[in-house]
Order: sequence, then C-alpha cells, then structure tokens
Amino acid sequence: MTEGAEQATPDEGDIEEYLAVFQREFPEVDPLVETIVAAMSKLNRRMSVAYGRQLTALGITNAEWEVLKALVLVGRPYRLSPGDLARRLGLTPAAMTHRLDRMVAEELVTRTRDEQNRVRVIVELTGTGRDVWLRVVREAAVFEAGLLQDLGPAERHALAAGLRGMLTRVEESQPDAGGRLDTE
Repeated sequence: MTEGAEQATPDEGDIEEYLAVFQREFPEVDPLVETIVAAMSKLNRRMSVAYGRQLTALGITNAEWEVLKALVLVGRPYRLSPGDLARRLGLTPAAMTHRLDRMVAEELVTRTRDEQNRVRVIVELTGTGRDVWLRVVREAAVFEAGLLQDLGPAERHALAAGLRGMLTRVEESQPDAGGRLDTE
C-alpha cells in the first residue's frame, strides 16, 4: 500500500470481516456472540428496509402503519383518542394531529366527537384502513415465512425462545428504551 492510501475498513455488512476486526482488536470477545449480534443487527436493518418497501408499494407510510396497528391492537371497535395514540406511539400531540390529518384525508381513519363527551375526539379505523392493515399483515407473513423457511419446527421454537429471553434481559436492563431513540 502506498503512503497516504487508505485501507478499506470492513463494516457490519460483511460479518466475517467485521468479526475478524473484533477478534484482532478485542481478542477476549466471544466470536459466536459477536456473530449472532452482528447478524441480528444486519437482519434488523434489512427487514426494516423490506417492510418500508412493502408499505410504499401499498401506498402508506411507516407512520401510518403504526397508527393502523395501534388501533387494531386495542381491538374492536378499533378506537382511541388522539392523546392515547400519541402516548402509545411516543409522539407529541402536534405530531399525532399532523399524522391523523393525512390519514383522515386518505380515509384510513375517521376523527369524530365522542357522543358521551363532546370535548373528546375519537379516532376510529375505517373499513379501508382495516383492509390496508390486512394486506400489509398478509404480505409481511409471506416475507417472514420465507425468512424462516430453512428452519424446522424445533429450530423455530428454539430461536423464538432464545430471542424472547434476550428481549426480556434487554427490557429489564433498559426499561426506558421502548424502541424509540431520544434524539433531543
């Protein structure tokens, strides 16, 4: 290599190169643990991209998907107040209002006054919103089944148990890390 030329540095994209750097610079690291963690990180990024593309192809944003999912998760009649939605999604009321404005215009949700308390607003999933939610879930199920196609039932159960255990440990050690980064 000539003087001043920069050596290519491996990123997490190539797990083997990444692992080799870790073993060189930090030999006490367990290579199997580092391989698992690097693979999970890379898988998470790739799955996020794939899900984003799927949502775009169906004509909705990830932000809209989160609202649809939150409404479905509360069960029939798929209603929440804007404040409840904002809290569940970790958003400010202003950000939720902006998101709901778009979704009402797209007829994914309705926003009406509560008949029992006219001051209160209720957001409700529409038939169109539920149909979009179902299409997303069906396509995701096909994608996810494809990811796991090489694992038999015993391997899937072992993977599920291991991942649940890891998630429990992270949630216990980082109880305030609900999946959103605090960027402020």
